[in-house]
Amino acid sequence: MTSAEGKGQGRVYSIPPAAPFVDALARGLLSRAGEAPLALSAVTVLLPTRRACRALQEAFLRCVAGRPLLLPRMLPLGDLDEEELLLAADEMPAEGGAALALPPAIAPLRRQLLLARLVRHWGARSGQAIPGDQAVRLAAELARLIDQTETEGLDFAGLDRLVPEDYAEHWQRTLRFLRIVTEHWPALQADEGCIGPAARRAALAQEQARQWQAAPPAGAIVAAGSTGSIPATAALLKAVAALPQGMVVLPGLDREADAETWDAILADPAHPQHGLALLLRRLELPREAVLPWPGTEAALPARARLVDVALRPAAATADWPELIAGLDRGAAAAALAGLHRIDCPDPGEEAKVIALVLRRALETPGRRAALVTPDRSLARRVAAELMRWGVAVDDSAGVPLGETPPGAFLRQSAEMLAGALAPLPLLAALKHPLAAGGQAPGAFRARVRALEMAALRGPRPAAGFAGLRRALGRGAKVKPLRDWLRRLETAAAPALRALKRGGPLRTLVDAHLRFAEWLAAGDGETGAARLWAGEAGSAAADFVAELRTAAGDETVVAGAGYPALLGALMAGHAVRPRYGRHPRLAILGPLEARLQQADVVVLGGLNEGTWPGEVDPGPWLSRPMRRDFGLPPPERRVGLAAHDFAQALQAPEVYLTRATRVEGAPSVPSRWLLRLDAVLQALGLPAALDDLAAPWLAWAAALDRPQAAAPQGPPAPTPPLAARPRRLSVTRVETWMRDPYDLYAEKILGLQALDALDADPGAADFGTLVHAALESYLRAHPERLPADPEAALLAAGRRAFDEAAAPPAVWAFWWPRYRRLAAWMAERERAGRPAVHRAFAEVKGRLTIAAPGGDFELTATADRIDRLVDGRLVVLDYKTGGVPGKKEIELGFAPQLPLEAAIAAAGGFEGPGAAAVARLEYWKVNGAEPPGFVATLDLDPEAAGAAALDGLARRVARFDDPATPYAAKPWPKYARRYSDYRHLAREKEWSSDDGAGDDS
Repeated sequence: MTSAEGKGQGRVYSIPPAAPFVDALARGLLSRAGEAPLALSAVTVLLPTRRACRALQEAFLRCVAGRPLLLPRMLPLGDLDEEELLLAADEMPAEGGAALALPPAIAPLRRQLLLARLVRHWGARSGQAIPGDQAVRLAAELARLIDQTETEGLDFAGLDRLVPEDYAEHWQRTLRFLRIVTEHWPALQADEGCIGPAARRAALAQEQARQWQAAPPAGAIVAAGSTGSIPATAALLKAVAALPQGMVVLPGLDREADAETWDAILADPAHPQHGLALLLRRLELPREAVLPWPGTEAALPARARLVDVALRPAAATADWPELIAGLDRGAAAAALAGLHRIDCPDPGEEAKVIALVLRRALETPGRRAALVTPDRSLARRVAAELMRWGVAVDDSAGVPLGETPPGAFLRQSAEMLAGALAPLPLLAALKHPLAAGGQAPGAFRARVRALEMAALRGPRPAAGFAGLRRALGRGAKVKPLRDWLRRLETAAAPALRALKRGGPLRTLVDAHLRFAEWLAAGDGETGAARLWAGEAGSAAADFVAELRTAAGDETVVAGAGYPALLGALMAGHAVRPRYGRHPRLAILGPLEARLQQADVVVLGGLNEGTWPGEVDPGPWLSRPMRRDFGLPPPERRVGLAAHDFAQALQAPEVYLTRATRVEGAPSVPSRWLLRLDAVLQALGLPAALDDLAAPWLAWAAALDRPQAAAPQGPPAPTPPLAARPRRLSVTRVETWMRDPYDLYAEKILGLQALDALDADPGAADFGTLVHAALESYLRAHPERLPADPEAALLAAGRRAFDEAAAPPAVWAFWWPRYRRLAAWMAERERAGRPAVHRAFAEVKGRLTIAAPGGDFELTATADRIDRLVDGRLVVLDYKTGGVPGKKEIELGFAPQLPLEAAIAAAGGFEGPGAAAVARLEYWKVNGAEPPGFVATLDLDPEAAGAAALDGLARRVARFDDPATPYAAKPWPKYARRYSDYRHLAREKEWSSDDGAGDDS
């Protein structure tokens, strides 16, 4: 024992950042215990987190090479979810009885729901209707403010004095809102018979300190690794330091800074040492009295000295030239050995580089590596990249409950029920891997796919199961699907009724869970067994159990808002792995990484706004208000993050990574990287950390780069003659001319593009409605005009819109266009009908062509054919889109009307009979401005029809040769404007889109 220890001033120690904290702590405790086998078991060690306790256990095993050992009692001071370092209630000694007399801590969900109720009541009194999910999110922020206030030992009583009358009305209004926690919440919490979790933990810590002071324990008490940033924790550490056998071991205290720098650190909350400086002040202990932990008395390593200079407070850098001059350039260069920086183009490349670094560490037996980052998206990317090599690593920070399979299933099934079975939420729930509906999952998904194809593709069906049945239609073909849909409706009916009525949240949760368990049931396996299985299922079960208890009967919810409310309540709940998947790799958040040890450490996501995070005072109090109220400045979080960064930077091999662009926008390097850059620039070592950046980036880029790339031309398949179509419509002949590959994909491969889910009405839908309306009108009035053509056209349009079950959006957007079109069409009819003997609508026709491979049948459905009073025919085609040009028609790329003229001349149409064709016309009928116009082709119909038919015969004969390919875009200038098969042809690999092509 040193003389300082004998005087009672040596009970606080520090382990330097370069020393592995838990290993050094374990060696010191073993040395103190000596050879007495039971001495170590009498020691109690308090550590910041449960993970730190496990790390210390592993350190003891390393120190004794795995031989049997009675370990000390290890207790966590903190919770992984929070920054507070507080003693868990279930690990408090029972003597004294004060701890047991404390009211229980209010359950987090219960508190959130009660606060949400107060928020909604406040909104109602203020004339605002606050949705339930928004109220829950506001309640979460209020709960955070309550925890901060209770953690700091403050009282809301003085909050009203923070905003003078000359402050902005915004802050006045905010303080009126905060009366929820100053006036209403204390009484409501008292009615619950509970206190806040932060207040209870602080009270427990204070009671523990009081008990130890009153009756010091027989064994040694060691509080290690805490920075004491919470007042109650600092008081506990002070009590430990005052015990006869108490010791406090600080992580990485800077014992060499001069007095001026230390004063600047005390004034700079963003400095890594600020928290330790405040702790020493609370302990009333001069920094000189802090001793090195036994076995760590060596001088400060060069890297730690370099980091101290780089992160020095701005107020203490007036002597910057002298500071730099005091650093030995050679020693600094040696200190940088093992320290590397890699700036990556984007987060995806950063994840690949990190995965490569971690994977290479596994090549050395026994070597351990860790990624430390607050960026959970980057953590998930890295975990996914490691799966390239079959390496499974968990993110210790966990996965948000709502993103796990059970959590997502609960959200999606709730959205399905509350969304009136709209296609997107319906399919999201029914296609979830947990959905089975009492069947084998494969059979259930087959039914879901059949429902999707039959009823959900295209415009949205009417709401509810009735709308789905109407979209399915009737008949033997859909009967099995209707029977399956009826079983689904029966199971969902109670939940649908509950959500339609709204009511107590517990009632809605119960109805929803009954349906969710029914939907999750498999063939021979209950829904509960499937839904609540595994770590994620267990966490989801705990969540809903707590939610049912917390909801009570007083929390009333409108059914439509239930899914959003459920999602908001899930926020903040994470599923953490009980055990790491890999023994030598870890992905850690900065909090989880405290006191952890690894041979290779990657500090990822080092961009400003990520690490450190943005400094936000929160939504309730401005910076001056926080200061006047007594809350710590937001920069304290930056100081804690800086301490984590500085500690992790001392590992033997460290990689600093960042993405130069995030979501397409340039990013700003972390302030700590900029500080290091400044020091290295001053030392004349500007690129000292970039020595390995280029190879790692090249290796990452090579991961997905093929060894060789062989450029490919346009596809030109040559199917056998038996597979080639022998029957085509005139519109498909146009496809054949413009892009043979599209015809191959459609007719030979049998591929059809799916309509979009819940599709918005488009021009194609308007065209379908117009064609249906005009067909109905002409069939009703084939020979004589009605008395009021416009009224008749409008009536036909209404029938077409009604029969298509057009949603309100279609009526709102397209009906005004149709009205304009009807007025134009009526005028056209009045002018042209006197010359027409009879009008035929949607006339079907066919023509057979002799070919080397056998007869080829040409079919057509003419939009309209008018038989004139002189016996000749006018063939019409309605266009709601573009009208082909004359050159396209002459070259054969728009053969529809000429081929229809040839069919008409041969008598191939049903109804009009064989007759000469007087004119070929396109009618533009899009209801725009102008609503329509007539384009009469400047061609001799007979000659054009004969030429088109001759050209088709030659093309059929050519393609009857199996060697003739169905080439993709042989004439780019005349290719189809829209195609469903361009991606299948991999057009972007070979097309220059220069419009070139053979016009012959």
